[in-house]
Amino acid sequence: MSEQTAVEAPIRGSSRSTIRSRLHRIDSKTAPYLYVSPFFVLFGAFGLFPLGYTAWVAMTNRTLLDPNWSYVGLDNFAALIHDSYFWNAVENTLAIFLISTIPQLLFALLLAYVLNTQLRARTFFRMFVLLPQVTSLVAVALIFTQLFSHDYGLVNYVLGLFGIHAVNWEAGRLSSWFALSVMVTWRWAGYNAIIILAGLQSIPEDVYEAATLDRVSKFRQFIFITLPLLRPILSFCIVLSIIGTMQLFVEPFLITERGGPGSGTETLGLLLYRQGFRSLNFGYASAVAYTMAGLAIAISLLQLRLSRERP
Repeated sequence: MSEQTAVEAPIRGSSRSTIRSRLHRIDSKTAPYLYVSPFFVLFGAFGLFPLGYTAWVAMTNRTLLDPNWSYVGLDNFAALIHDSYFWNAVENTLAIFLISTIPQLLFALLLAYVLNTQLRARTFFRMFVLLPQVTSLVAVALIFTQLFSHDYGLVNYVLGLFGIHAVNWEAGRLSSWFALSVMVTWRWAGYNAIIILAGLQSIPEDVYEAATLDRVSKFRQFIFITLPLLRPILSFCIVLSIIGTMQLFVEPFLITERGGPGSGTETLGLLLYRQGFRSLNFGYASAVAYTMAGLAIAISLLQLRLSRERP
């Protein structure tokens, strides 16, 4: 081997190692982004783009009946302020939220407490409470329509046993709210119970053992230990209820026939459907959609602030 070849061999070896090290550094920096890129691509295509496009449509007077649409700025949002149908939908949505959320969470808390005890076949019952989530909403709506039927409904039959006259649940506003709230509670109480159950199982047993040694009753343990430690979980369930109620559509659409008499049960979801897919006013419907999101965020932030622990 000549002297020049002996000198070039280490140089070639060092250049190869340098290239390999650079490729390794590039791979270690770019590979994680490539692994997570499918999520961001899908989120951008089916999440961010629809949000941005809806915001643009909300500032136009676009309809399917007239191809000559134009930019109108915030006129659609200004029209919402003076729209009596919008405020009626807001009132109906908030009323159903208040009527359904409180008993729903109380029932879910009771279910979670029972499922957290030494109950036989606990796994079966934990799966059973999620049955409403896998049941067809159309079938559920038909069943509840029969239950709250004026002439042949089971609810009116039970009320008649106590001497109470039959109630026309679909005719009255308050009665329609109550019927819808019962259906919403039946559907979501089990789901919230599983979330609360996870919170109950995260509470250390040492806390209860120390309270038992101090002769604290079970009821006082529940009030002063369980509920304070479950506050973040309950706040999360309330936020989920707020979001779900703002999107409430199927139940009033199927039970009260597109909003009930006099729009007494027309929720924001039904108003959005009526403006977008019946009146074909996409610009106004997009403004309703963004207003719904804004209300959900505002109420959720207010609820989280009110439930924040005091120092």
